[in-house]
Amino acid sequence: MKSTQRGKCFIEYIPAENAWIPIEADGYMYIDCLWVSGSFKGHGYSNDLLGACIEDSKGKGKQGLCILSSAKKKPFLADPKYLKYKGFNVCDESDNGIQLWYLPFSENAKKPKFRECAKHPHTDGDGYTLYYTSQCPFNAKYVPIVEKAAKENDIPFKAIHIDSREQAQSAPSPVTTYALFYKGEYLTNEQMNDAKFLKLALK
Repeated sequence: MKSTQRGKCFIEYIPAENAWIPIEADGYMYIDCLWVSGSFKGHGYSNDLLGACIEDSKGKGKQGLCILSSAKKKPFLADPKYLKYKGFNVCDESDNGIQLWYLPFSENAKKPKFRECAKHPHTDGDGYTLYYTSQCPFNAKYVPIVEKAAKENDIPFKAIHIDSREQAQSAPSPVTTYALFYKGEYLTNEQMNDAKFLKLALK
């Protein structure tokens, strides 16, 4: 039977040593995504999902949880207001404003941190450079569309598909699902289609 409810409600987490982001957080669980939308909002499901994650992580002997966010809400990153409400604190921050938040299970738990490559996001080359993975929120399908738009408008553009954990953990940005640079400087983690990209590039 098909549900009449419309929306999404899920949490994804993984031992931090296996996470596809450049962090040092041995013994922690990393939350890839905590997402509640549509008709599921406002019913306490975020609390339920996070509570289950905490219980499971403690049962596995983890030191705590960590997750990406920012001082102000950014696309596809956790809401900092919610994290603060649930007891998380910032333990590291990169030059581009992306923050690593953590919820330790004990007072003596070591703070997670970004790897040095992610602390100062930068990449070589002229024009636009995009680093991306095939992970949620599944930006990969839009990359050929942006590549085509860039080529048709003579805009220098290079896409680098991160396809291994090792590559992700040495990426030049805390966000690996989608990180767009221009002339070496970090621009955004916001997913681009052809219209958004051209508006950015041709302004």
